[in-house]
Amino acid sequence: MNALPTPDDVRAAAAILRGHAHRTPVLTSRLTDAELGAQVFVKAENLQRTGSFKFRGAFHTLSRLSTAQRRAGVVAYSSGNHAQAVALAAQLLEVPATIVMPHDAPASKLAATRGYGAEVVGYDRYAEDRAAIATALSEERGLTLVPPYDHPHVIAGQGTAVLELLEDHGPLDALFVCLGGGGLLSGSLLATQALSPDAQVYGVEPEAGDDGLQSLRAGHVVRIPQPRTLADGAATTHLGDHTFPVIAQLVTDIVTVPDTALVESMTLFAARYKVLVEPTGALAFAGVRAAVAADPQRWAGARIGVTISGGNVDLDRFAALVTG
Repeated sequence: MNALPTPDDVRAAAAILRGHAHRTPVLTSRLTDAELGAQVFVKAENLQRTGSFKFRGAFHTLSRLSTAQRRAGVVAYSSGNHAQAVALAAQLLEVPATIVMPHDAPASKLAATRGYGAEVVGYDRYAEDRAAIATALSEERGLTLVPPYDHPHVIAGQGTAVLELLEDHGPLDALFVCLGGGGLLSGSLLATQALSPDAQVYGVEPEAGDDGLQSLRAGHVVRIPQPRTLADGAATTHLGDHTFPVIAQLVTDIVTVPDTALVESMTLFAARYKVLVEPTGALAFAGVRAAVAADPQRWAGARIGVTISGGNVDLDRFAALVTG
């Protein structure tokens, strides 16, 4: 296993990404602040290139490939956001890309991945192992595997989102981060360690996919069956060998929210912030609302950071979800 990433790696990734990744806005709402009794700062990675934070880790990782690796190409596996991110990064860096995606991935994500020039290899997410398929392709074709979260360069790249949030708005009392495989959370923990070490950091995952919570409680990586949840980007079965140690050491806690809370948060983002957010992207905001509802006094006057991880949701699906 490669060495675990550090806060300095996140800063180095930020330098590489400058001029390539968007420095996304931080959104605020007086209505949300009044409802929650806190100051809430929302890092809008749904407005990032390819519509999610994944572009940060993908571009950073591909930018560090050798000339020979770039010539041979890369392979990745993803339900959508990492797929699009690797595909665009590969296009920009002139690297051939093959992406393993589930047959039931959102149509918009499949179309975008192909639109960036990547070859898409389909699979059944409930019957086949996407990592095994990608590993086999890597070995057969001599491709470099770019995992969606479990790689030091990916983690460092993802951490630049919260690094920007803290640079732009200063230290926080708490930070809530969407949690799937742990790339965004572990990178965010490293950035927070550097710029806001006293902040409490919480990972938020769907109730149906609580492998992160189980792992934290058990003290080791716990694998679960493929979860069924609206949050397809967080429908992971386990944390990684690189993400888990960082999370276990630095996270305050991991909380879970039901799919109904994701739909409520998606609706609030559209109504109050005028932005489109996918179910996975709404995890952290749903986590904040649940935490405040459980103990309003604890959060009174707190400065709370929230990540929106992405906004890639088909419009017909979004409409169907928010209208019930």
